[in-house]
Amino acid sequence: MRNLFSQRTRIWLALLLACCLALLAACGGGGDDPPGATSGSLTVSIGGLSAGVAGAVTLSGPASYSKLLTASTTLTDLAPGAYALSAASVAHGTGTLAPTPATQQVQVDAGATASASVTYAATAPLALALQEVVSGLSAPIFLTAPAGDSRLFILERPGRIRVVQNGNLLATPFLDINALTTTSGERGLLSLAFHPQYASNGYFFIYYTDLAGNIVIERRQVSAGNANVADSLSALAILTIPHPTFSNHYGGLLSFGPDGYLYAGTGDGGSAGDPPGNAHNTNVLLGKLLRLDVNASTVAQPYAIPPGNPFATAGGRPEIWAYGLRNPWRYAFDLTAQLLYIADVGQANREEVDVRPVGQAGNNYGWNIMEGTQCYNSASCNQAGLVLPAIEYGHDMVGGCSITGGYVYRGTALPELTGHYLYSDYCSGWLKSFSYSNGTASAVTDWNITNVGNIVSFGQDAQNELYMLSGTGKVYRIVHK
Repeated sequence: MRNLFSQRTRIWLALLLACCLALLAACGGGGDDPPGATSGSLTVSIGGLSAGVAGAVTLSGPASYSKLLTASTTLTDLAPGAYALSAASVAHGTGTLAPTPATQQVQVDAGATASASVTYAATAPLALALQEVVSGLSAPIFLTAPAGDSRLFILERPGRIRVVQNGNLLATPFLDINALTTTSGERGLLSLAFHPQYASNGYFFIYYTDLAGNIVIERRQVSAGNANVADSLSALAILTIPHPTFSNHYGGLLSFGPDGYLYAGTGDGGSAGDPPGNAHNTNVLLGKLLRLDVNASTVAQPYAIPPGNPFATAGGRPEIWAYGLRNPWRYAFDLTAQLLYIADVGQANREEVDVRPVGQAGNNYGWNIMEGTQCYNSASCNQAGLVLPAIEYGHDMVGGCSITGGYVYRGTALPELTGHYLYSDYCSGWLKSFSYSNGTASAVTDWNITNVGNIVSFGQDAQNELYMLSGTGKVYRIVHK
């Protein structure tokens, strides 16, 4: 009887346990069991990069997933599905590192880790050439364009602004002030700056020398009925700077800075050695970089003094932003790095490029205490408080005689050149560049450009592509060889 009871008890208990388990399953029980995996992982290996060089691999996948990868990594919690990797070339010095493969697909499964790899390798070194854009110009001296505009505006030193539209040089000048200027010495129409809001207000500013040799800065306006012709009656005098005695060292560049103010680089007044001492005299406007607010110019008040000008309250001309310059023929703002590059023409021995932060006021660039890194006409000099060049070169067979400053390349046609400052020399006509970071210039490169005549100026279009202007009357675009 005991055995029968025990057997029946065991059967009853087994049936009871089975019912309980079935009931738990029906009611969502079994919480201690692990759920099925719903995401996966992907390991991406990026190789072939030098220290400090970032890759450029874009991963895209389900649900509009997108992520830029710059180095090897493992990504987790990815939705299962197909993922695409697209790798772009990256700059390395003045060369390029290209990826292999450029594109690939990989499947990510739930509960698993997939893998993909991209390997970078150097391509052929960058080589540059000059592509002729226009010829037959009369002393072309500057090239620029308004923001977002496909045209080129080229200045001829005798007083004309010419327009290149769709590759054609228009016969009618945009502006002709030939009767207001002269090309004696280094005089003439020297530069042009379009207002940042030119598309809406039509204002542009010119820098030229009048018939007496004085520096004149004027505001003009495009005509209402023709975008390729300026209004001849729109002149508003902004500033006239006396430039007596000598017909050289006018500086000449106007440019709007990233702060929206108008900058003007003036020469020291001419002759050799700055005999009047203009460059260090903060009571005169020669040998300076000026900074003006021209955003509300009127006849009664052509300009205002921007806040932050170093001599705005006392002790000098309030227009001055920096001083100690000999002949800053060309300077350039690099908006990306927030740096100002000034190519200051030397006296008889050294040519220099100075680089400082754009917002740094009151810099003293040293002339005529120093020429480049050398004391001028002296075995020693007090260099305290002076800005020394980022680079310099001498007057010799491989150097030149007069630096022609350019721009930091920020276009798209030559990605390998991004961030490099380009410059030339009037006498030698070569094309060189250097890179600048952490207060140091490096990677000085000669691009083996020859036989293009005296290089008078660089130019930059609205797409940030760069040009060189030759004394032969030609304009060239810098391109891949």
